[in-house]
Amino acid sequence: MDDARSTPGLASPANPWQRLARRTAYENPWITVWEDQVIRPDGHPGIYGVVHFVHRAVGVVPLDVSGRVLLVGQWRYVLDAWSWEIPEGGARPDEDPLEAARRELAEETGYTGGRWREAVRAHLSNSVSDEEAMVWVADRLEPGVAAPEGTEQLELRWVDFDDALAMCRDGRITDAMSVLGIQAAALDPQLRA
Repeated sequence: MDDARSTPGLASPANPWQRLARRTAYENPWITVWEDQVIRPDGHPGIYGVVHFVHRAVGVVPLDVSGRVLLVGQWRYVLDAWSWEIPEGGARPDEDPLEAARRELAEETGYTGGRWREAVRAHLSNSVSDEEAMVWVADRLEPGVAAPEGTEQLELRWVDFDDALAMCRDGRITDAMSVLGIQAAALDPQLRA
């Protein structure tokens, strides 16, 4: 996919921010939180908190021969709420993102193989985080046995594509990667052909 920063007609102005110093405020195996001392675009000093993700986020919109989407339901600790989503997870820095998406699909749902097409790339919350996401659409999948991680207690549900799209519009699906992936598939019929 093209890098939006290099798209003809969309100029990239010079960076108006100046970083003076960076300290690690918190760190674990998945994230690092930095506090940067900065000079803001208005010329005044300030601070900026940055959440750095070690892994890249990967996801897949799995489709069956009827065009239904396989959703994964789980309780999300951070939200303290149930969430319907596409299968997703993380790609280690040394791992091919597509292979990571294939691994996550197999772990969460048991489905493997198939035909895969990249649907969308995004930064999920670029005002506070550098987390990069990549989502594929996959079909012609073979069923198998799921092997979710100990942090995952999952429910699987096949949903008509139009119903999944409606769930994105009305707030029943709020996960950013799921919304982006399903909407990208809706906008590009080739992804569902």
